Formats: sequence, C-alpha cells, structure tokens
Amino acid sequence: MEFVRLEVEGGVGTIRLDRPKMNALNVQVQDEIRACAEEATARDDVKAVVVWGGEKVFAAGADIKEMATMSYTDMVARSGPLQASLGAVARIPKPTIAAITGYALGGGCELALCCDFRVVADDARLGQPEILLGIIPGAGGTQRLARLVGPAKAKELIFGGRFVDAQEALEIGLADLVVPAADVHETAVAWARRYTGAASFAIRAAKEAIDRGVETDLETGLEIERMLFAGLFATRDREIGMASFVENGPGKARFEGR
Repeated sequence: MEFVRLEVEGGVGTIRLDRPKMNALNVQVQDEIRACAEEATARDDVKAVVVWGGEKVFAAGADIKEMATMSYTDMVARSGPLQASLGAVARIPKPTIAAITGYALGGGCELALCCDFRVVADDARLGQPEILLGIIPGAGGTQRLARLVGPAKAKELIFGGRFVDAQEALEIGLADLVVPAADVHETAVAWARRYTGAASFAIRAAKEAIDRGVETDLETGLEIERMLFAGLFATRDREIGMASFVENGPGKARFEGR
C-alpha cells in the first residue's frame, strides 16, 4: 500500500503511517489502516501491534482539504467506513500500543484511542479540535475519549478543542507512559514484546472481556467473563500453563498459541 504498511519482526507488527507531511488521514489512508489492521488480526506471527507515525508526527488529523469538499450525502456514505477503518484497529484481538510523536489530533487522536495503550513523547500534543471546524469527532472520539478519561474531561477537551501536552495527557489517563521523543518507538516495541510469548487465546479473551464488559452492566460483564474463562479450558495453552505451574512454578510456561 502507498501510505500505510504492516512491518513484522519478532512477533511484533508495526502499522506504520507514512503520508508526508503530517500523516493526514484521507480516505485512502483510512482504507489502508483498515487493511493493515485486518492483516495484523489474521496473521499468527503477529502477537502484538504498535501503531506508529514516524519520528516527527503520529497523525495530525483528517485531510481537511478533502473533507471540505464533501456534502452531507457524501459524509452519510463515508462516515460508516471512516469509523470502520479505525474500529478495525480497536478490534485487533491482540495487545495494541500507539507510539505517539509530534501531534495526535482529531482523527489521529481517535486512532490512538483505538489502541490499548499509548506511549507518548514528552513534547507531543494530543487533542480533538474538530469543534474549531464546526463539527465533532466522527471516528469514535466522543465515545472512546469519554470512556478513557471520563465524560466531564472529554467534554472539556472536545467543547474547547484545546490540545493537551504529554504531562497532562498522563495525568488524565490519555497517556500511559511519557518518554523522550527519540525513545517512543523503541519503548512501544519493547512493551509489545512482553506479550509475544504469552498465551494468545488468553490475551484475546482478556481483551474481549474488558472491552465488552465496560460497555454493559456488571452482571452482563460477569457473564461475558464467565463464558470466556470457561472457553479457555479447551485450549492447549491452558494445559501447558497449568502443567508447567505444577511442575516448575509460575512464569516458566512456553506457550504454543493454540
């Protein structure tokens, strides 16, 4: 693909955005993100995923020049695929980490919100400034941001369209780790490597239980957990993990991913 590619090394897949100058998320980039996310989901050699925009910028938002020419009916047709493109990242059933340098604004911030974790450069800026264009976030920002930082903080950020720096992002839960800009990608990959030897189906079940559970009431969430927990007793990794624990103690199992 032209602007987005999946690079795989040592069990870690990197979804690399590379559209000069600011990784603006035009329609083509959106579709390529979706294709790479689906490939990362399907590939057994990918155990965890890093989303990275390069050393200078994560993604500075949608392609406003392209969007400015779209009519209401154009956006009715496009808004579903727009959400689906970033939603494909959220649906990757493996640990995902956004490696954020420079700016993660608008659609770029929404892409970062689709990941499980966010490693942020100490000089980065994040935000949902769509209100300054007379619109609102349309690729999940109103929903995922509110779930991550709480409704009141999400409203304050979205209503005002202001940017937050790395330290504030860390304080409100929008960032999970802040490091020097030069270390962002290496740190994110190292984090992803923690999961390359894990029991893949257990990771998948844990992610599904958490993501689906927070969207419902406690009783329903507990039932989701119960079914996924029981289902893991059909996996080879569960046999390996328990046998290894009995024989050698915790943390020594060598899982097979099946």
